[in-house]
Amino acid sequence: MRENSIVWRPTAEEVAAAQVTRFRLSAEKEFGARLPDLLSLHRFACDHPEKFWRFLWDWAGIVGTPGARVLENGGDFIRAKFFPDGELNYAENLLSPGAPEDAALIESGEMLPTRTVTRAELRVRVARLAAFFRAAGIAPGDRVAAVLPNGAAAMSAMLAAAGVGAIWSSCSPDFGADGIVERFEQIAPRVLLVCDGYFYNGKRIDLREKIQQALPRLPSLERIVFVDHSGGDFPAVDVPSEKFSDLIADDGKFGAEKRPAFSRFPFNHPLFILYSSGTTGRPKCIAHGAGGTLLEHVKEHRLHCDLRAGDCLLYYTTCGWMMWNWMASALAVGATLALHDGQPFGTPSLLDAARAARANVLGMSAKLISAMEKSGVRLIPPDGEGGEGGKGLTDLRAVLSTGSPLAPESYDYFYRDFHRRARLHSISGGTDIVACFVLGAPVLPIRRGEIQCASLGYDAAVFDSDGRAVDNEKGELVCRRAIPSKPLFFWGDADGEKYRRAYFARFANVWTHGDFAETRPHSDEWGSHCGMVIHGRSDATLNPGGVRIGTAEIYRQVEKFPQALEALATAQPTADGDERIVLLLRMRPGAGLTAGLTEAIRRAIRSGASPRHVPQLILEAPDLPRTMNGKLAELAVRRVLRGEEVENKNALANPEALEMIRKLPGLGGG
Repeated sequence: MRENSIVWRPTAEEVAAAQVTRFRLSAEKEFGARLPDLLSLHRFACDHPEKFWRFLWDWAGIVGTPGARVLENGGDFIRAKFFPDGELNYAENLLSPGAPEDAALIESGEMLPTRTVTRAELRVRVARLAAFFRAAGIAPGDRVAAVLPNGAAAMSAMLAAAGVGAIWSSCSPDFGADGIVERFEQIAPRVLLVCDGYFYNGKRIDLREKIQQALPRLPSLERIVFVDHSGGDFPAVDVPSEKFSDLIADDGKFGAEKRPAFSRFPFNHPLFILYSSGTTGRPKCIAHGAGGTLLEHVKEHRLHCDLRAGDCLLYYTTCGWMMWNWMASALAVGATLALHDGQPFGTPSLLDAARAARANVLGMSAKLISAMEKSGVRLIPPDGEGGEGGKGLTDLRAVLSTGSPLAPESYDYFYRDFHRRARLHSISGGTDIVACFVLGAPVLPIRRGEIQCASLGYDAAVFDSDGRAVDNEKGELVCRRAIPSKPLFFWGDADGEKYRRAYFARFANVWTHGDFAETRPHSDEWGSHCGMVIHGRSDATLNPGGVRIGTAEIYRQVEKFPQALEALATAQPTADGDERIVLLLRMRPGAGLTAGLTEAIRRAIRSGASPRHVPQLILEAPDLPRTMNGKLAELAVRRVLRGEEVENKNALANPEALEMIRKLPGLGGG
C-alpha cells in the first residue's frame, strides 16, 4: 500500500453531522464569506484572527466576558495578546456543563477499584479544596504543585487551584527526587500535594522515601497535602500537613460549600507551568495562560476531535505530560474523563478501562500502538466477522496518537486488526503550546502516514533553509502568526531572552517548532486540504553526506520487524568530518540481533527509504534512554557517541541506559 493511500473516508452523513461543519456554515453566514471546505475555513481563520477567535468564543459558549478587543499587537508574535480586556475562570468553564448526576470522572488503575465521580461530587470537592487553598493564604499567581498519578485527586486539586487563581504544576510520581526538585524549586510552590505510592506492572511503588528526600530542597513549601492512593502510611514532615481525604470529606475542615465560588481573572492570567524535557540542561518552566489554553482546547476537542457533551474521553497519560492538561479541558465540552493509571497491558489494561468506560475517544502514544501490534493485540477477528471490530469498543469513534510520528505500518495494523470504523488521528504539537499545530478532522479522509490538517487558526507551514514556504519538501515546521496558546513567558526569564532564543532565533517573528516536516496538499471530493508528515525532531535530524534525514524515516522501516521493541537512530562524527548513522535496537526477550536480521533491516531501510538512510552501524542495546514522558532521548545518545557529558541525567527515566550504550562495542572508532 502506498504511503498516502486513503485508509478511512467520512460518509456524507458524518460530514454533515460533524461539529466543524456546523461551525463552518455558521461562520460562512456570519461573515458573508465563501467557505466551501475546511481549508478555506482555515485560511479565513488565519487571515482574520479577530473575527475567528471572537466567533469561536461565542459559538463555544465560553463563560466569561471577552472584552472589546480580540487581539493586541497582532503583528508581533511574542508581544501579541488575545482578548487583552477579557476575563474568565478556567475552572468555572470546566465545571459549568452537565447535570449534577452526570459522570465527570471515571478513575481506574492497576490493583484499584474503579470509581466514578459525578459532576455534583466534583463541584463539592473543588469547593472544599478551594476553601482550603484560601485558608492557607493562596493568592492569585501563587504556585500549587503536585506529585500524583493520573486520577480524581489530581484533577480535583488542579481545578481548585485554578478556581482561586493559583498556577498549577504537576509531575508524575515516577520522577526521581532530583527530577522533582529541578522542576519545582524553580517555581517556588507554596503547597505540594503528594501520594504515598502508586501501582505499576503489578507492583506497589512506595514514594515516601523519595518525598522525604525532596522536601528539604523545596524551602518555599508552607503546606503538604497527602493523598492516600496506595494504602501506605504518611511520612513525618516538618511542614504543616493535611490529608486529602479530610479536605474533601462531608465535614470538610475549611468549608462545606456545595458549589465553588469563582472569581474571574484576566484572559492571559497564568494557569499552568509545564516543563521541557530537560535532557540538555535544567527543564524550562513554560507558563501558559488560562484563556488561551481553554479556547484552544475547546476548539481542538469540538472541531477537530468532534468530542461532544456526554461523550467519554480516555487519554493514557501521566500528570507530567501536557496531554493530561489537554485532556482536562474536555470537561468544558461536557464530556466525561476516564482517568486510567498503570501499565497499559496490566490488570485492568488500558483497553479494559476503555471498554468499561465506553470511551468514545481514546488517546495514546504512537509507541503504544506499535507495542500493541507487536504484542499481538487483535480486536478484529481474522475471519472478518464481528462488525467493525474493537471487541467491546463499539462506542469508539476516534483514536488519537501523539508523542512521536505514527508509522504508516501502524495505520495498516489499526484498520486491519484493531478497528475498522474509528478515525485514527495522528496529532502533533507539544508542551511549548500545550496544544497541537497539526491534527485530525472528522470531515477529511485519513491517508496512510499523514496527519490530516493544520489546527484551525494556526498558520502552520514548512520552511526551507532560506525561510520560504514549501510543499512536498522536507523542512522546518513553523507558525507564521501569533496563536492564543503560545507561552505567556518562561518562569525566571525576566528579559524574555530564553523565550526568544527557543522559538524565534531561526526566523524573525516566526515560531520555529523544532520538527522536521513536510506538507502534502490534496484536492479531491472533500475539497482542498493539506496533510503533513512529521519526520522527527529537527535538532535530532541526521546529516550524513550533507543530506538531511529524519529519524522517523528510519523508524518506520524498523517497525516492520517484530523482533525489535524499540529503535533509536542517531549520528556519530567520523574522522573525515562527516557523520555516520548508528541504529540502536532494544530487542524482544529471546530475539537477539543476528547477522541475518541486521542485513534484513538494512535492506528494508534501503528499499523503503533510500540508500543514504542505511545505518553504518546497527547494534543491540540492553535498554534505550527515555524521558519521563516516555520519549526516546536521541540527543542524549548523540552526546554519548560524541564523547560528551549529558548535562541533566535526572531528566531521564532510566539514565543507566546511557552508560550501557557507552560500553557497546564498535562505537569508539567513529
